[in-house]
Amino acid sequence: RYDHPLLEDILKGTNGIILYQEQVMQIVNIMAGFSLSQADLLRRAISKKNPEVIQQQRKAFVEGCLKNNIDKRIADKIFNLIEYFSNYGFNKSHSAAYALISFRTAYLKAHYPVEFMAALLTSERENTDKVAQYIEESSRMGIDILPPDANESFAHFTVVGKAIRFGLAAVKNVGSGAIDSIVEARKSHGKFENLYDFTEHVDLRLVNRKVIESLIKCGAMDSFNLHRSQMIAMLDHALEVAGVLQKDRISGQYSLFDNFEADDKFKSHFQQVPDLKEWPESQLLSFEKQLLGFYISSHPLARYEKSLRLYASSTTQTLGQLHDGDEVSIGGIITKAKFTFTKRAGEKMAILRLEDLKGTVEVLVFPRSFKNAEKNIREDLIVFVKGRVNLREDTPKIIAEEILPLEEARRKYTQALSIELITTGLEKDTLARLREVFTRHKGDTPVYINFTTPDKKKLQMAAGRAVSVLPSDELITEVEKLTGEGSVGIWV
Repeated sequence: RYDHPLLEDILKGTNGIILYQEQVMQIVNIMAGFSLSQADLLRRAISKKNPEVIQQQRKAFVEGCLKNNIDKRIADKIFNLIEYFSNYGFNKSHSAAYALISFRTAYLKAHYPVEFMAALLTSERENTDKVAQYIEESSRMGIDILPPDANESFAHFTVVGKAIRFGLAAVKNVGSGAIDSIVEARKSHGKFENLYDFTEHVDLRLVNRKVIESLIKCGAMDSFNLHRSQMIAMLDHALEVAGVLQKDRISGQYSLFDNFEADDKFKSHFQQVPDLKEWPESQLLSFEKQLLGFYISSHPLARYEKSLRLYASSTTQTLGQLHDGDEVSIGGIITKAKFTFTKRAGEKMAILRLEDLKGTVEVLVFPRSFKNAEKNIREDLIVFVKGRVNLREDTPKIIAEEILPLEEARRKYTQALSIELITTGLEKDTLARLREVFTRHKGDTPVYINFTTPDKKKLQMAAGRAVSVLPSDELITEVEKLTGEGSVGIWV
């Protein structure tokens, strides 16, 4: 009567059997005549450990079994097993399933790392936080992430040799219809030569001004070898010309422009490029962050790399190597700021996401520190955070004690500037050039020069008040050009 392997095992009293959610649904469907939707109600009640609903379903299950001529004693026994299973079985079955998934994904990541990361990026393309996290992981694995390109990219992230090309679907304002049109035009026409060529061959009903503007601003048209500022200035004219051409082609009307399509002199005259400088780097990066969710061509912190190295005691990458409660100083850019209130006293606090050149970390600014730090908490501000590391959860966090903008941190934390100078004698030329650099960067910070003589003796000389400086990345860069990379130190 019960010609089903699973039911037979249960009725025989097989010990140690692990049930899966789908099998529970099969049991109640076969024995009690539950519909699949009704069986799913029981499944959800079991997974959420809802005893009231489980007891309601017990009554329905037993009644269903009786209608199918199944003894009440057997029905109760089966449901007792299902109920017992709800206390432990899902944990075991889920553990087994997740273990299998973990093994498979680990294998793919180890043996097909580029393909694996491309698929992972594609699966989370609408979650900018996840995309940023996986791009960081790709960089750690030595995999380059190439920026989006109208001539190279498809909808999804794709493998290009040992690198990954950014997918167009991850660009804000660029929908699937527009992407299909771009890819189709590329297949039939070939790679686009310039902005006019692009607007002429894509379907402007799908690839509208907002789409093209987004592609330009995020860098997807940099292969046209023009400034992004120039392409934005040309866009309206390119759309106007392409609109006329496309309407004429649809109506079958002959166009004057078609006659000159292969004439390079005509094209160069007609498609004039305005003489414009590129936007400032900060604006370029701001557009990238706005449209992609993060920076891809550069990083706003790149120019402050020396200060971050000299003033920070740790990076986001090395926080996990500290001990819980250790003091830490870390510099970065605030990429997200959430203001909230404590549950107990209703005092204002903030939760920040701080990004440095190595990754991101969550910073908790509790009420005691928040009062003084509030004026320095805003997105896109470059700051130094002093506090203590918290390692009580899976990922390190920082409990902030002080937050200062970069320039203010330099002034407050810098006690003196030291320069290591390895010399065979006091080269007058080097010292004279150093003096010139100090003069261009006048300030209140004293300078000390450390000499290492040929016989390995260490000598230190104070440069004097007349050559006190204002610390900056520009100063450090100029000094290190004269004295060598890494020769400048900061006393804090």
